Amino acid sequence: MSGHSKWASIKHKKAATDSKRGKLFTKAIKEITVAARNGGGKPDANPQLRLAIQKAKQVNMPADNIERAIKKGTGELEGVTYEEIVYEGYGPAGVAIYIEALTDNKNRTTSEVRNLFSKHGGNMAGAGSVSWMFEKKGYFAVAKETISEDILMSIALESGAEDFTTEGNTFEIKTLPQDYEKVKKALDEKSIKVESSEITMIPKSTLRVKDEKAKQVLALVDALEEHDDVQNVYANFDIPEEILKTAESES
Repeated sequence: MSGHSKWASIKHKKAATDSKRGKLFTKAIKEITVAARNGGGKPDANPQLRLAIQKAKQVNMPADNIERAIKKGTGELEGVTYEEIVYEGYGPAGVAIYIEALTDNKNRTTSEVRNLFSKHGGNMAGAGSVSWMFEKKGYFAVAKETISEDILMSIALESGAEDFTTEGNTFEIKTLPQDYEKVKKALDEKSIKVESSEITMIPKSTLRVKDEKAKQVLALVDALEEHDDVQNVYANFDIPEEILKTAESES
């Protein structure tokens, strides 16, 4: 997980100040709309919606935008109907890639995603081809400089975390999806600053990729993440930190 968690952390840090904030807002609005459609417009009774609102707040989306997105999902306001789609495929060096998308035109999105794979040295694969390589988990990243390891580990494990590890300058906490909110509440109550938190797909094992292949993989992942209909991209790469930092500075 190490390489991909670093990349995910980089993406999260950039999100709040990125020039592409409008695109991030669009993705957040789609996610809120679908969550409200699936489970109703009350966050207290809809965990999917609570998580979607949390992600929207992480990119500083105004409360008015969030409220309108909820009303579009519940039908109080007119809105587009989005379909949830999963794409699976392989990138350069055989890296497994799992994509979650929301679209109002499945044929268009499928064609465009396939073209992105092809353009960047990868290929689409059938349903189930790579999904078995990932597990859905709650994930938290906390900077080491903000808290002692013993204190954080104690809070995390006592609140129901499944795993606690260190990676570089970061403490990583993993939970079962159903325990995510319980652990989040415990961290919030202790005023622990969390760099990033989400329910995500974590690879069961990683593939080490270096040199030009690593750059090609990151270019593909970046292109997929930039697509308007793509909500999340997960991959099982482990790429050297210096290459990740270079990619961060160039993006």
